[in-house]
Amino acid sequence: MTKLRLAIVGAGPAGIYAADILLKTERSFDVSIDLFEHLPAPYGLVRYGVAPDHPRIKGVVNALRDVLDRGDIRIFGNVRFGEDITLDDLKKHYHAVIFSTGAVRDAELDIPGIDAGESYGAADFVSWYDGHPDVPRTWPLTAAHVGMIGNGNVALDAARVLAKHADDLLPTEIPDNVYEILKASPVTDVHVFGRRGPAQVKFTPLELRELGELNDVDMVVYDEDFDYDEASKDAIATNKQVKVIDRVLQKWRELPSANGAGGEASRRLHLHFWAKPVEVKKDADGNVASLVYERTKADGAGGVVGTGEMREIPLGQLYRAIGYFGSPLPGVPFDERHGVIPNHEGQVLAEDSNDILPGVYATGWIKRGPVGLIGHTKSDAMETVTHLVNDQGSWWRPEDPSEEAIDQLLTERGVAWTDLEGWHRLDSHEMSLGEAEGRERIKVVPRDEMIAVSRGE
Repeated sequence: MTKLRLAIVGAGPAGIYAADILLKTERSFDVSIDLFEHLPAPYGLVRYGVAPDHPRIKGVVNALRDVLDRGDIRIFGNVRFGEDITLDDLKKHYHAVIFSTGAVRDAELDIPGIDAGESYGAADFVSWYDGHPDVPRTWPLTAAHVGMIGNGNVALDAARVLAKHADDLLPTEIPDNVYEILKASPVTDVHVFGRRGPAQVKFTPLELRELGELNDVDMVVYDEDFDYDEASKDAIATNKQVKVIDRVLQKWRELPSANGAGGEASRRLHLHFWAKPVEVKKDADGNVASLVYERTKADGAGGVVGTGEMREIPLGQLYRAIGYFGSPLPGVPFDERHGVIPNHEGQVLAEDSNDILPGVYATGWIKRGPVGLIGHTKSDAMETVTHLVNDQGSWWRPEDPSEEAIDQLLTERGVAWTDLEGWHRLDSHEMSLGEAEGRERIKVVPRDEMIAVSRGE
């Protein structure tokens, strides 16, 4: 029987689902899968992109763990594609590769002043509070008034962490260094700006409701944002999710803190709709001083148009959360405009001719962009895997497809890779650290320490 040696680059949900689907697919060949991950731990954005106070969403880890713990997928963690292993290496030892490297950069916002000091991408902030090993251990939370541009789940996640009292995060797996910095934060007001109306937001009802459950934080919405047009009224009447969001917001309109009136909490989280960012003004030191935005209104076709009315809100710090963006991989075609690997239903296309590249595939956000929730990743992987199975005649013809060849290659290059057993060691170690503090887990943050624990060193 023909045997497929498959490499998957990226051990987040997209890569793990692709491996699982392929192993469960009816096929005329045997399969051996190696999963490469540049971090010492698997799970991608589920581990490093979901706020620590989201245990319900993190429940997906249990499903991913079940797949890996079957033992029919090998993991090579702490292996950097393009440095420790290259596309030429993969062609020498595998019949095909699936790239599932996701999208972890912040999309750019092209407005004057966005380069000011104290202006950040929310993705970097999320990586910091999630204990990503490749970002600084510190974060400059020095402002009382903070702005967040965006109306998606990442924007609300980051805004919630900024507004939430640090002690309320202690039951979670929040790293100690993050807790200490959040504890010292002087924040009093967090402002979230979205250029569309309340009926066009991109966040989910779950994310929104969690804002209203924050201890000692007043929710502030403004009556002027709820003059709905017919399209908004129709969305509320016909879409259950939009209806729930509107119901939550309408309740907040009745709070004492509505319209910026004085509430009783020590912190406030303001939601500004119909607010298109126009300019970030700087102070004498070049740091964020305020955000200028234009009031917008519905255009009757699902979009917005400017009204010409400009407003300005003083801020000491600003974040943009307008979407994630993929990163190019050495030797792999890349669409700079959309931040994805160019592909047809997961079959990677050559940059110059748009011809299908034999043996090269993509799945997840690096394939389709940062849209959809984790559940969408399964159907996405199915599409890619279907092509992979049907393309058997055009796979690569590797010189040495033996499983031991990769171990030898990485050893010769001095790569301190981690495997599934190593992940189990790190997982148990983090849970024991948490148990000692009465918590479920405390993440190990430094990469060197993660590797040492994983490798039993």
